[in-house]
Amino acid sequence: MSSTPLLSDLRLPAGLAPTPALPPAPAPDPTAIPADAVVAPVAVPSAFDRHLLSRFSWGITPALIEESAAAGGARAWFDRQLDPAALPAAPPARLVEWWPHLQWSPAEKFAADQAGVHLGYDQDNDFCRWTLMRRMTSAQQVQEVMTGVWGNLLYVSLVRKSFPHLPGYDATIRANALGTYERLLVATVLHPCMLCYLDNAKSTQKAPNENLGRELLELHTVGRSAGYTEADVKDSTRILTGYRVDVGASCKAWYGPEDHAVGQVNVLDFHHANASPDGREVTLEYLSYLARHEATAQRVARALAVRFVADAPRTELVDAVATAYLDSGTDIPTTLRALVDHDDFAASAERKVRTPIEDFVNTYRTMQVKISPPSADPSGAATSILAGCTSMGQRPLGWPRPDGFPDIGDAWSSASRMLSSWRVHKNLAGAYYPKVGIEYKPWEYWLGPLPVRFDDLVDRLCRLLLAKTRTPRLLATAVAAIDVQPAEIVDSSHRAVRRMPLLLDALFDTPDHMTR
Repeated sequence: MSSTPLLSDLRLPAGLAPTPALPPAPAPDPTAIPADAVVAPVAVPSAFDRHLLSRFSWGITPALIEESAAAGGARAWFDRQLDPAALPAAPPARLVEWWPHLQWSPAEKFAADQAGVHLGYDQDNDFCRWTLMRRMTSAQQVQEVMTGVWGNLLYVSLVRKSFPHLPGYDATIRANALGTYERLLVATVLHPCMLCYLDNAKSTQKAPNENLGRELLELHTVGRSAGYTEADVKDSTRILTGYRVDVGASCKAWYGPEDHAVGQVNVLDFHHANASPDGREVTLEYLSYLARHEATAQRVARALAVRFVADAPRTELVDAVATAYLDSGTDIPTTLRALVDHDDFAASAERKVRTPIEDFVNTYRTMQVKISPPSADPSGAATSILAGCTSMGQRPLGWPRPDGFPDIGDAWSSASRMLSSWRVHKNLAGAYYPKVGIEYKPWEYWLGPLPVRFDDLVDRLCRLLLAKTRTPRLLATAVAAIDVQPAEIVDSSHRAVRRMPLLLDALFDTPDHMTR
């Protein structure tokens, strides 16, 4: 069953059922609005530019539209974003100062937890808050989006055995998010966080643990359809023995030749004598083989197509992206360009349901709020954003299995998800919560110059909130939300001014906001 119709059915809160098509608005009195009160409308991108910005950012803002236009359009902006080193540093340095313990060494994090000074659970919470803030504020939006994509494919969840290494793992993904998948795979699979999470940290020739060896094949590279066997899993595990981590006070990572299982290994078409106790060379050859395997290309291409195009992408699209992946030596920018330039990408606008995290971050970005550093008040925005996001049904890194969050609409289109999203929309639209440590745009910003026709006001809000001009459906939604007719003139005493929170909320609750 398609997820989008369900989302469309639930687009309005209780009491705001869809209304029939509106009759043509009567001609207004031409003297009602002074000529000098008419201002140029807020700029919006073209349909394709909006689509590209929506898929490859955490939310379209007026500043992002301006940045895209200055680059020569969204496609040129996208190409610039694929080289994050050429962009302003992100996030602002102040975020590092907000949660300084995230910069501690793994041993320092572990010691703070053991001493009860800063428990691992609290450190994880702060890392999730930092992640949300980074997505809201980063100038390197494509890099942030791809960090999320790869973090979900090469997934590590919030578990105690790996928490000291989590910020470092995230930094590793970000540093390689726009390089090659081969380098990304090596850097993540052999990272202490992954080694701890999937139990390779204690895997030795005498006591091998198959978790990482199996998930490397099933989730990170070729997938089950490649036809690997249990014997392949065992040899995959043997190759990875020797990479050790102290899951304790020192949190030290090292390579132990004495722990490496030597002897012939065979995984699919990869064969190696594996005669040396130092198995690092065979490991790198093995990971390179997997990264460049046709089945891995198909798996990566499909993951990207599902994320950026459709819940059920066409085989032709997946094949085209997989070909670009292989021909470029697993180069990620080349692979993404092939996806964006495919006809299926342009044809997929507004057909992907936003996950709760995407909805949450997008709403904050769209509201253009300014969040202050965290304080002792738990209701402060920098602290409460995690609870707000979690209340919508998705917590960063909160998926309990190593296969990562689902990325299809049916998983995120339940009635309970819609209701929880609407609550968050209402709180932000009305500046009701959070109230501490946050600065909202004044109501005058959303209203613009007054007096104004109501339908023109709705158009302004659609441009600011949704990066598009008003449509008949959006205008009907606004009319139903606050009982104002399209041709009414809104001045400072009009009820539309008092009902602005309801109006913003109604637009947030539409499919135009909740899809990308």
